[in-house]
Amino acid sequence: MQFSIIIPTFENHKYLKTSINSIKKNSKFDHEIIVHINGEDKETENFLINSNIKCTKTKTNIGLCSGVNIAASKSKYDLIVYAHDDMYFCPDWDTHLINEINLIKHQKFYFSSTQISPSKPLKGSITNHISFDCGEDIESFNEEKLIKNYKNLEFHDLQGSHWAPHIMTREMWSQIGGFSEEFNPGFGSDPDLNMKMWNNGVRIFKGVNKSRVYHFGSQTTRKNKEIIRNNANNTFLLKWGISIEFFVKFYLNRGLKYIKPLDEFKLSVNNIIPYFLCKFKFLLIKFFYKNGKN
Repeated sequence: MQFSIIIPTFENHKYLKTSINSIKKNSKFDHEIIVHINGEDKETENFLINSNIKCTKTKTNIGLCSGVNIAASKSKYDLIVYAHDDMYFCPDWDTHLINEINLIKHQKFYFSSTQISPSKPLKGSITNHISFDCGEDIESFNEEKLIKNYKNLEFHDLQGSHWAPHIMTREMWSQIGGFSEEFNPGFGSDPDLNMKMWNNGVRIFKGVNKSRVYHFGSQTTRKNKEIIRNNANNTFLLKWGISIEFFVKFYLNRGLKYIKPLDEFKLSVNNIIPYFLCKFKFLLIKFFYKNGKN
């Protein structure tokens, strides 16, 4: 079973090279890799050509969502993986995803690998990744330490998944139209993708514990992060009538231990107040946007 692995990149050659080499070295199957190069980057382009890796490119940085959609349109396999360019794929990462897919025998799923990260979770926050330091950047990366220990790090299947790297069927990708490009450069695109899948009947959102990747984290340069993130939150709220935080917490139950497919969303004592706060904020933001104050 083979995947089409889509990786957008922006001036991140050293990490991308490590990521692609790990896919080639640690995958059981010979997957198709397609990289979208955002902006002029001859070093990356030459590396991909010399490595016989398919790529698409644009002269400017058009954003993660648009770049992924362009690259995905050139893919050939029935299973599409979206990944970051700063991830190291651990051995047999693909086998464990395939095992999950074979168990359910239908297309209504969203699986992701489990991230190992050098960063520690904030005190009191839900742990969505494994904290294990094998280097905070490519220069300090200890591949030997990771390979020696990655299997033995305790974690669990995660409810709601951990976004990238994620896998879905080509049919589902086509039904939902891939990433929504109003979320360029990328913030908010994952929960929006999940909401579209939810509306298409998907109730299995699962981070697969045994499928593991090491994530250096946000190495690609982005400017004005907080402004972009806030705009993404508003875009999501205006589109769906609820906030990203509400969707992730009360629809996906993200961060809990995976037990079974999700139930239908229902208003309850636990969520009714944040639900109506979402609706109030929706009306407020809609008013400001309507009056040109966005």
